[in-house]
Amino acid sequence: MVARRPTRTVLRLVAGLATAALLPAVLAGCARNEFPQSTFNPRSDIASMIQSLNLQLIFWAVLIFIVVQTLLIIAIVKFRARPDSPEPKPVHGNTALEIAWTIAPAIILAFVAVPTVLTIFKTQAKPARTDLVVKVVGHQWWWEFQYPGLGIVTANEMHVPVGRTIVVDIATADVIHSFWFPAMGGKRDAVPGRASRIWFTPDTVGVFPGQCAEFCGLSHANMRMKLMVDTPAAFADWVELQRRPPAGGGAAPESTAAVAAAMAFAEATPLPAGSLAARGKEIFSQSACIGCHSIRGFSAGVLGPDLTHFASRTTFAGSLFENTPDNLARWLTDPTGRKPGALMPNLGLTPEQVNALVAYLVSLK
Repeated sequence: MVARRPTRTVLRLVAGLATAALLPAVLAGCARNEFPQSTFNPRSDIASMIQSLNLQLIFWAVLIFIVVQTLLIIAIVKFRARPDSPEPKPVHGNTALEIAWTIAPAIILAFVAVPTVLTIFKTQAKPARTDLVVKVVGHQWWWEFQYPGLGIVTANEMHVPVGRTIVVDIATADVIHSFWFPAMGGKRDAVPGRASRIWFTPDTVGVFPGQCAEFCGLSHANMRMKLMVDTPAAFADWVELQRRPPAGGGAAPESTAAVAAAMAFAEATPLPAGSLAARGKEIFSQSACIGCHSIRGFSAGVLGPDLTHFASRTTFAGSLFENTPDNLARWLTDPTGRKPGALMPNLGLTPEQVNALVAYLVSLK
């Protein structure tokens, strides 16, 4: 019995459905290089190694696809059923062909495996040098950045100098998180009770978004962060600013000279008595804020982000909101409504208290 040939209408329908199915995937691959979290726009040595490996794998995948589809189309056209065609002769194996299609995939897999293994060894090896160490601690749902050699602690925004090798030690304060700046390299999980590490050397000044890449709870998608790659001079200025106490705060540096400089800065920038900011500082000290947040020389809470230089950051709440007085007021009024599952409680503040707290927080530069 000879199979009926499909009609042109059916063939066109199948072609149309196949095109419609493939179109979204094709369009998704046409994103610009400036796409916020694209791994195809590397900005460090580690990311460039991974990008080079990706391009090699894509080459082999495309080559295999073209060869297989070409052979498939040839077989469909050449051996399609025809009216009154005789029954095909049965063939029992083809030794040469079977050897060929066993050896060919093995060779292709070797071309894939060798660069993959070499890239793994390179990205997992210790860096040739270490210019800066940053300890990252993941929290539900924000990021803490500690600079052990500089005596600095900040949140959600990580500053590093361009052209310097950065070693990032990764830990978690609660559940599993995953540290990921796509432009800088691969992901590293933060696992309770275990230490992880990644290193990279950024080659471009700019701001690069990051994200927790491991589901960690209700606000996992809102656990964002920013990498600020500064020039060496701008990074030195940022470090100097972070070492100072905030307006109205006390001195924390250990050296005598640093203490004197910090005290002079604090005395030069006091909170005016009776000001809205001074009222906000009073509210901060009398509410649950002081038990959760640290402000150098004033409070030492460890449950929430360090607020010592809160006003110098561009975002807050896991880099979810732009750091503006309006956004801050909304956040203080209803944190769990603004960020589902946020562990910061609603303190039931009055509008007047919210305005005073906002005035105090924006003074922490």
